[in-house]
Amino acid sequence: MAIKSKVLVVGGTGYIGRRIVAASLAQGHTTYVLKRPESGLDIEKLQILLSFKKQGAHLVEASFSDQDSLVRAVKLADVVICTMSGVHFRSHNILLQLKLVEAIKRFVPSEFGMDPARMGGALEPGNETFEQKMVVRKAIEDANIPHTYVSANCFAGYFVGNLSQLGTLTPPSRDQQVVIYGGGNVKVVYVDEDDVGTYTIKAVDDERTLNKTVYIRPPENVMTQGELVAMWEKLSGQQVQKVDLSAQDFLASMEGKDVATRAGIGHFYHIFYEGCLANFEIGEDAAEASSLYPEVKYTRVHEYLQIFL
Repeated sequence: MAIKSKVLVVGGTGYIGRRIVAASLAQGHTTYVLKRPESGLDIEKLQILLSFKKQGAHLVEASFSDQDSLVRAVKLADVVICTMSGVHFRSHNILLQLKLVEAIKRFVPSEFGMDPARMGGALEPGNETFEQKMVVRKAIEDANIPHTYVSANCFAGYFVGNLSQLGTLTPPSRDQQVVIYGGGNVKVVYVDEDDVGTYTIKAVDDERTLNKTVYIRPPENVMTQGELVAMWEKLSGQQVQKVDLSAQDFLASMEGKDVATRAGIGHFYHIFYEGCLANFEIGEDAAEASSLYPEVKYTRVHEYLQIFL
């Protein structure tokens, strides 16, 4: 039986991080979780960390302001997975990963969304996220660190239950309109966050994913926004009020908004108007997770929507 890599998760109390930790423990890896003193009196983070400890994870104290402590933590593991936030409406900590590069044996940096290598023409201010991720990639590759990049597309929690609407997380009420982006005919990829954790941990000991990008593109979850809305109407038994929004009008809605909202609008534009998640073939320098690991029973979009019924 192959020896499983020891895994260190940085950002383990976060939205994706806690799923990575859970998957690592479930799949039998010795799992370390970074505990940062900067968390201070954040009781919720502490309780999450202690729950991981009860499940068998090892808590390792280290700070990004103390490089020696980071190096000691990194040296405990064979693989470091970083899940620190890279979105504007949360903390934006992508470049802190540069402090982790020293002593890493294999690195899965904080990406998990759109592939930044394909987003060179992204709109401001959302382009900052992709540019910073590429800075981290360059540091990894310049240092010849074995790595795997994970592109997990649209998280179900943010894009499925709300029928891909900005500003809400739940399905529309009877008197709410649903914005359809440019006819709703562009293919999108929706992924349950727990499945992101499962696939990521599957990849850490897989030579087929070494120095490659792994796209999580479950075939039954590749659909248009229009198909998503129709699926909800069928499951709920009620028609929703739809209003189609052109690309021009959608981009015009950026005016006067704060940075985080403008970044979100820009990302939605690339996803739902340009089709950046599914408008390309996955080449030989990359891999697709559900094909690599067909044994994983991923959550289908219709199953996720049933939570809201």
